[in-house]
Amino acid sequence: MASTVPAAVDAAAREFGEAVALAEPGGPSLTYAELRYRVRGVAGALIASGVRAGDRVAIWSPNTHHWVLGGLGALYAGASLVPVNTRYTGPEALDVIGRTKARALLVAGPFLGADRLALLRAAAPDDSLPELIVQIPVEAGVIGAGDAGAISWAEFTARAASGVEVDQRAAAVAPDDVSDILFTSGTTGRSKGAMSAHRQALAVARAWAECAELSSADRYLIVNPFFHSFGYKAGVLVSLLTGAMIVPQAVYDPAEAMQLIEAERITVLPGAPTIYQTILDHPARDKQDLTSLRLAVTGAAVVPVALVERMQAELSFDTVLTAYGLTEAVVVTMCRPGDDPGVVATTSGRATAGFEVRIDGPGDTGAAGKTGAAGNTGAGEILLRGPNVMLGYLDDPAATAEAVDAWGWLHTGDVGTLAP
Repeated sequence: MASTVPAAVDAAAREFGEAVALAEPGGPSLTYAELRYRVRGVAGALIASGVRAGDRVAIWSPNTHHWVLGGLGALYAGASLVPVNTRYTGPEALDVIGRTKARALLVAGPFLGADRLALLRAAAPDDSLPELIVQIPVEAGVIGAGDAGAISWAEFTARAASGVEVDQRAAAVAPDDVSDILFTSGTTGRSKGAMSAHRQALAVARAWAECAELSSADRYLIVNPFFHSFGYKAGVLVSLLTGAMIVPQAVYDPAEAMQLIEAERITVLPGAPTIYQTILDHPARDKQDLTSLRLAVTGAAVVPVALVERMQAELSFDTVLTAYGLTEAVVVTMCRPGDDPGVVATTSGRATAGFEVRIDGPGDTGAAGKTGAAGNTGAGEILLRGPNVMLGYLDDPAATAEAVDAWGWLHTGDVGTLAP
């Protein structure tokens, strides 16, 4: 069983070989063997550009094949991945890129009406950007900005280190090495970079896949952004482990999503409840063949029982699941196939990925946490413990100590109850 992302890329190529790994609307279709070849090429280009093992590589791009290749390529080269929110302003992106000391930045061309490289140039002092900036094409005809210090994706991937060096880098990656640094939303203060190890990123993806019963027969429409754990770990990595086919959507649009479901015979469509509501209420829904859908995974908002029932009755979903997680602990609880609509709508399922869950309320003590007691049965703060709690916050031991107590419990700040 693979315990690093490079090993998972190699294993997927061996096991799933000629099965389609990624089919981008209007873009390339890659088998798992081709995916590995292209990932190794990106890794070689990064190494040839001066990226060292342990460096950070940032990606500021929407859901395209470039993100998948760039992200997996960075990890294959022994670097840590830093996904950047595509909705960030120039100063916000620059803050994340600067705090992680990213050595390379892969940045999209014009997207959602903004030129991200121009935003960075406007926000950055002369010497505060990474040494290597690669401009990723997003819209047709957009290759590179022609800006000093930036190169196009084609120019970048033309660079290459030796195959021997690439494979040595991949083989040297250890399960406890930092695989990614995902930043919190920052809604209650400055965002913090939660660090995860390779073994943790794969363990939560594997747990999600097992609960959802994903397989190589599945076709996965990923509308959740890759910069978020839902799109990356519960999307890209889940597909890599199971051999499912990735169909990325750069920006969610219900009409386009329905067309993709019909054209690609999509079986798996996770997302927020509003995703399903917009499809159910779309005037063109009856004109599309959506009968291939089998699995929905939702959460992060109230899920009415009536919505779950409509999804199963009107959208042909055999299975609708809810889940709970956060940046610091990606997949904590999840429903299971066979749970009835009431359980799916009113709970977030049961613990998974090796997590313990307890509720911290009046009268609870550190000693209770130390013994792993269930804690309060009433409402209170959700506490989590297990092998897949983040390694810590980047360069912030004080915030890490505040979030994870002496007994290893992560204090989430979320409120919940435990069913008896």
